[in-house]
Amino acid sequence: MATTRIDRRTALKLVAAATAAALAPPRLTAREAPVMTTRRIPVSGEAIPVIGMGSSDTFDVGTDGMQRAVLQGVLRNLVDAGGSVIDTSPMYGSAESVLGDLIDEWSLGPKLWLATKVWTRGREAGVKQIDASFARLRTKKLELLQIHNLLDWREHVPTLRALQASGKVRYSGITHYRADAHAELERVLGAEKFDWVQVNYSLAEPEAAARLLPFCQDKGIAVMANRPFADGALFARVRGKPLPPWAADVGCESWGQFFLRWVISHPAVTCVIPATSKPQHMADNAAAGRAPLPDARQRERMRAYWESL
Repeated sequence: MATTRIDRRTALKLVAAATAAALAPPRLTAREAPVMTTRRIPVSGEAIPVIGMGSSDTFDVGTDGMQRAVLQGVLRNLVDAGGSVIDTSPMYGSAESVLGDLIDEWSLGPKLWLATKVWTRGREAGVKQIDASFARLRTKKLELLQIHNLLDWREHVPTLRALQASGKVRYSGITHYRADAHAELERVLGAEKFDWVQVNYSLAEPEAAARLLPFCQDKGIAVMANRPFADGALFARVRGKPLPPWAADVGCESWGQFFLRWVISHPAVTCVIPATSKPQHMADNAAAGRAPLPDARQRERMRAYWESL
């Protein structure tokens, strides 16, 4: 009796599909899936989905086949919900390589909006690191290249400008994850033109709303919000506590959606990038992007409830 042999790549796809399907919630049909809200990037007018995905810690899994299979479910649920923005960095261990492999294996490249960073000292070292990121992500073009945590930012600006001029990078940006860096972010944004800033913003870390977010809104700078769950601190505070009885009025079915909808409903925020390694959490996160988003009165009610806990 003849047997059919399959190559390693096909076998991995079959394993990934079976594992992700077992762990993920049922896929939604086009009619069932909520339409994700988009926001426009000020410098270009391009509209992008408000809920994206970070990859710090979660995609640093090396060659572990089972973990990669689960992460494929995360990617699938992002795309199925209408999401596309993925943020990564060479700082995140093997995340760039894992993303590159999974995106290539499932031909997701055309559906995704990729952002990564440069995180090193010196112009030459930066060029080498950026080249390596292109190779690891298996792409010839990035939507966004950011200077991670402002490290040696002046040295990297000429490289970013050259990549933008060549068409290999569409947008440039700077990032940080601490409130004590917000003043420096604002200073750099005032001294040099960047299209994006990535900054921490959440109910537990709302400081960016004091000056930085209004500054970006006024100057036409897109904002990518990181740490929307404050590294899990928000979930720790509400553990065992029910959502407020009026949660449905602000479009929330879970605490994760409550936290994300508060962040993305700020008018200066273009997108938010929660990180997860669980397909079901990605589906829940993505559902937070449905319209309509909370208005100013609802945002204040959400903030006041959070502070009362």
